Amino acid sequence: MAIGFEETYEKWLQSLLAGETNPRRRTRIENGLEHDTLEFLRNVWFPAVGSFRHLQPEGEVRDFHNGYRYLDLAYLPGNGVKGGIEIQGNGPHARDLDVRRFKDLCWRHCLLTLDGWTFLPIAYLSIKDEPKRCQQLVLAFIGKFAATEVPLALNWVEAETVRFARRLLRPFTPAELAAHLRVTDQHARRILHSMVDQQVLEVANGQERYRTYMLRT
Repeated sequence: MAIGFEETYEKWLQSLLAGETNPRRRTRIENGLEHDTLEFLRNVWFPAVGSFRHLQPEGEVRDFHNGYRYLDLAYLPGNGVKGGIEIQGNGPHARDLDVRRFKDLCWRHCLLTLDGWTFLPIAYLSIKDEPKRCQQLVLAFIGKFAATEVPLALNWVEAETVRFARRLLRPFTPAELAAHLRVTDQHARRILHSMVDQQVLEVANGQERYRTYMLRT
């Protein structure tokens, strides 16, 4: 039986606290995650990914003034990969953003990018209004990293199909997959049908001849 969000979330937080040696981060985690971040995890990340592996809340980074800044979530799968996720809220932070704060936010994003972070800002309203679209965005975000894992039961061509799907922000056609894999359209359709049967992919829309496909979420 699959473990649900609440149990997975609690186990994740407890494991983070058990291994946390940084007192600043420990205090921030113990104080609880922001509502926006929690909703992102509940409605977007967990349904799309199914776990919180490699994900770190309150990711601490140094700025150019020798101070500390904190990302809502850091994705750190290893091999030097650094992914940052921040939820852009709909409260006073978003509505009353003054010039100084706006400039600081732009500098923050620039410095993270120059330091090798792949940065993903997501609007809170998108989490509420477009969760499926955000889930596809997250899969594409994870797909940017070479360390992305795929189910062990898949053969190499199916695994590459998963990676291809994760890099896209939209459904794709058999012809697009065929061009990527350098196989015939007929072979690509067989691969897609098999992966739908395995519940890895799902049909996005269209009739048999003109179907598009996407990762199952």
